[in-house]
Amino acid sequence: MKFTRLGQSGLSVSRLCLGCMSYGDTTKGWHGDWLLGEEESRPFFRQALEAGINFFDTANGYSGGTSEEITGKLLKEMAKRDEIVVATKAFIPWRNAPNTGGLSRKALMQAVDDSLTRLGLDYIDLFQIHRWDDATPIEETMEALHDIVKAGKARYIGASSMYAWQFARAQETARANGWTRFIAMQNQLNLIYREEEREMLPLCEAEGVGVIPWSPLARGRLARPVGEETVRSKTDGFGKVIYPEDEADNAVIGALAELAEARGRPMASLALAWHFTKPAVAAPIIGATKASHIDAAVAALDIELTADEVAALEAAYRPKWPTAMAMGLPGMDQVSVLGD
Repeated sequence: MKFTRLGQSGLSVSRLCLGCMSYGDTTKGWHGDWLLGEEESRPFFRQALEAGINFFDTANGYSGGTSEEITGKLLKEMAKRDEIVVATKAFIPWRNAPNTGGLSRKALMQAVDDSLTRLGLDYIDLFQIHRWDDATPIEETMEALHDIVKAGKARYIGASSMYAWQFARAQETARANGWTRFIAMQNQLNLIYREEEREMLPLCEAEGVGVIPWSPLARGRLARPVGEETVRSKTDGFGKVIYPEDEADNAVIGALAELAEARGRPMASLALAWHFTKPAVAAPIIGATKASHIDAAVAALDIELTADEVAALEAAYRPKWPTAMAMGLPGMDQVSVLGD
């Protein structure tokens, strides 16, 4: 396994992060029939740890909080606490009532305590805001996050999908007040969604923020040829929203399939290797519901794409509206479909 510092912090993370959204109680989730329960999830945590992965990401909104419960329980069984990095997120409402979501001081203080309880941990390594909250002043959010760090409930803070100007504003608010700043940005980035290259990636590189992309394989679309389906692709409603059928996307996937055949490598490995050509990227967040998923991800670490190969993979891309970022930003009535 290869390791890197997360942004300009001293935190050492594996170049791959295991995303734990796939693990949770199927009766409390909204992610589809591909969700795995505790016992089904166990082999993947073991495989990830044996591969050297020390970085694990979940969220309070995944499967009614049961993803956090499974993640915390299995890591406690299998790993030394001081050797692993556990990340979680807050923003998605946990109940349909006032103050049970968003980024107000009240909501964040409750969310971090609830996450600690579900994870069974004394502290969270990376506590992230899942989305931007238009209803809460950014000063309130950043001071609350600073106080969470100073109280010892989180070691570092991070953010997830938002516009670059929002992220810059949050960072400057913290800087101006002497509060804790974000060390990581968890955003959507892959071969068929490259809008983050326009502003967010250059901003993170300039500011020393580590990028930990979600959906690096585009919900599996970059792991298989066009037209091939899986249980997840058939039942993943959110995936159909953010990755609708698109000719340009299919052309990119076709170029990836051609390179995979020429290289004798899995499409998933090459799609992940592409991320490491972007200097700001620290660790793509991978999902795993089959042993081969982790094997293909680990194999990506030893692949170096040539400039010509990168150009061939990127050639067919066409700009698109950043729908995944926009969902839930103006208000909180759509957040139930957020999937990262």
